Amino acid sequence: MTSIPDSARRRIVVGVDTHKYAHVAVALDSLGARLGDTVITVNRAGYAEFERWARQLGQLITFGVEGTGSYGAGLASFLRRRGHRVVEVNRPDRRIRHLHGKDDPIDAESAARAVLSGVATATPKSADGSAEMIRQIKIAKDTAVKSRSQAIITLKTVIVNAPPELREELEHLTDKKLIERCADVSNDGMMTPVDAARYTLHSLAERYRELDRELRLHDLVLATLTRRAAPALTGLFGIGADSAAELLVVVGDNPGRIHSEAALAKLCGACPVPASSGNTTRHRLNRGGHRQANAALHRIIIVRMRFHEPTINYVTRRTTEGKTKREIMRCLKRSLIREIYQILVAPHKVKSEANPA
Repeated sequence: MTSIPDSARRRIVVGVDTHKYAHVAVALDSLGARLGDTVITVNRAGYAEFERWARQLGQLITFGVEGTGSYGAGLASFLRRRGHRVVEVNRPDRRIRHLHGKDDPIDAESAARAVLSGVATATPKSADGSAEMIRQIKIAKDTAVKSRSQAIITLKTVIVNAPPELREELEHLTDKKLIERCADVSNDGMMTPVDAARYTLHSLAERYRELDRELRLHDLVLATLTRRAAPALTGLFGIGADSAAELLVVVGDNPGRIHSEAALAKLCGACPVPASSGNTTRHRLNRGGHRQANAALHRIIIVRMRFHEPTINYVTRRTTEGKTKREIMRCLKRSLIREIYQILVAPHKVKSEANPA
């Protein structure tokens, strides 16, 4: 650990390269001169020691932290609770790594310079409220969905390769009846391949049933949490608990960090991207943003295009104007973002303006 005398205190920026067991930090002054570096132990004692080290270097400190949603979440939360400004920094550009090499102090210094130059400005999620609770439940649900799908895919694969008498009995059944039939299958012993196939099918069917029960519980918990967190959002036409959960997760527990409707649209990948060159002025579809949130917007729009009378009338009018279905859906997504912004973000903007402190 290196430092400078207390007499040289100044405004500083500290960049942090985060890992599972240890973080590396580099401090720069306002002119970009390197002041010192340190290694941080990933626990509360290490975070406190790191804060003391940073305070020895400067009085007004900004921390640029990589991976605030993963390895850096604990440190970012600790610094935010202590009143420090924390900026989320993306992974360094590959070109820079190619030119200057890659090691932890270099990455930490790159994070600090990204904050100092104004390239990194994003405020990380606070992860201390209902949105974080919903995110955790979504993890459990999403993994259960994948496991349930894998169970029935594997079950059907076993049927394809099963002995003929077993395959002919099961291969034409629907999914629901197939699970019921396989769950009732029993084997008298373990003497032939048919017995082994029966045992395997029974095991996979029971696994599917157990995961299905687990998913129903996750859906119930998600519905309760989303209604409690944003009743106005779940009250909108076409927005169920699952879609509302995705939108709440992407907005986070500190919606004030999203400064405009356009920023929310970009965050959800629902804004056009300029692709002009020379005398050609055009835009292309945005492939960035939070893809799960974008998928939630897509599901909501599909439901509204089928059952929501104002949306159906809008689609009819725009179609007569010569717009394609894809172009109409882009417009509908952007309009939906406006509704979501007014419910989830705008009230927090009003509060922050009323209480600037």
